Amino acid sequence: MFFLPISLLSFLLFSDPFPMATAINHCNFICKPPIPAPSIHPKFLPLHSLSSSLPNFHTKNHSSHMRVSSHENQRRFITKATAASDAKRKEKSDERVQRVHSIEEFDEALESAKDKLVVVEYASRDSSESIEIYPFLVELSRTCNDVEFVLVMGDESEKTKELCKREKVEKVPHFSFYKSKEKIHEEEGIGPDQLVGDVLYYGDNHSGVVQLHSREDVEKVIEDHKIDKKLIVLDVGLKHCGPCVKVYPTVIKLSRQMSDTVVFARMNGDENESCMEFLRDMEVIQVPTFLFIRDGQIRGRYVGSGKGELIGEILRYQGVRVTY
Repeated sequence: MFFLPISLLSFLLFSDPFPMATAINHCNFICKPPIPAPSIHPKFLPLHSLSSSLPNFHTKNHSSHMRVSSHENQRRFITKATAASDAKRKEKSDERVQRVHSIEEFDEALESAKDKLVVVEYASRDSSESIEIYPFLVELSRTCNDVEFVLVMGDESEKTKELCKREKVEKVPHFSFYKSKEKIHEEEGIGPDQLVGDVLYYGDNHSGVVQLHSREDVEKVIEDHKIDKKLIVLDVGLKHCGPCVKVYPTVIKLSRQMSDTVVFARMNGDENESCMEFLRDMEVIQVPTFLFIRDGQIRGRYVGSGKGELIGEILRYQGVRVTY
């Protein structure tokens, strides 16, 4: 057994790639945190404007002006070609963000996604916040191939206004998360870090964190690791829990770094009755709660979303004594 200061462990083991907004360390499991309101009312420039970059040209039938006109025509061709090239590049970069224009197209997008996570941004052409966050949505669409991304411009037409009204969207940018056509989460006025965290939390199907959906899943994981005696870290949360979302990028990264000695698993208690019954039996009152299991027995728990504290508790149950 050896000693390491927790501050050093936090620095060495993990530097958070997705710094999240400051939040409380835990939330009562019967409470749903309120959706934060946007910091400013959206009223700015349109999303895209290529026409402003195109100069006006005039030609006259004088010989001196004919030479200028020839030069101007060349400039016009170059300008138009550049604009077309930029448009092609933009179209290619945005190709995984599907833009829908009506309720029918929206419902069809949800239907075709099946059980994949669908992230929908409701935006406006005169919203500065929509303009600022859209590039991050595009970047996520390139890296998260198992998530579908949809853009709805609420002020585009009467049809998109009807869609926003049906989905009860009043302010933009507004993000809604759907699975199997069911809305599972929504946020207003969030920044890029919160968006990334939400996508990781609600759309994780590819990391080393084992996704558990019932008591039977928990029992199977425990049984599978009785022989190798790995420590099991079970992250118990709820679908609409800000601190659960905040800490989850840490859980994903630790699952990669500690894969040789630790098994990370996750369960959302409000997913179904079996999960909720498990939470009651485990006397989970606040979330996120991390249960530490070894040899089929629960050895301890940590309640909260503090990165350093979580790392310290994991190491402690591995036999490493940590000094704070």
